[in-house]
Amino acid sequence: MPRYFTDEHEWIDVEGDTATVGITDYAQGQLGDIVFVELPRVGSEVARGKDAAVVESVKAASDVYAPITGEVTEANGALEDDPALVNSSPEDQGWFFKLTIANKSELDGLMDAAAYKSFCDSL
Repeated sequence: MPRYFTDEHEWIDVEGDTATVGITDYAQGQLGDIVFVELPRVGSEVARGKDAAVVESVKAASDVYAPITGEVTEANGALEDDPALVNSSPEDQGWFFKLTIANKSELDGLMDAAAYKSFCDSL
């Protein structure tokens, strides 16, 4: 399953026409302790680069942007009960939402793991 990254520190796993979206370990580290997550509604449309979710930490509230355009098919309800999952498992159990991919060519503008690591190293 290919994984891509954005310069806003979201990750996206692609499996067929479905994508799973979350924030990176780097992002959760910058945010600190996560205390609240607002997830998109199932059935809602999200657009590439537009806000899709909100994550609040003890430091700040931040938008989570959609890496690609699509329709939300599932939201991670576990985050509503335990938002700290984003801290303890940001790139696995702490995923935010799944969507149906509207345009696979949008994946072309995203980074692979090596490019994302270089990007983070330059910050």
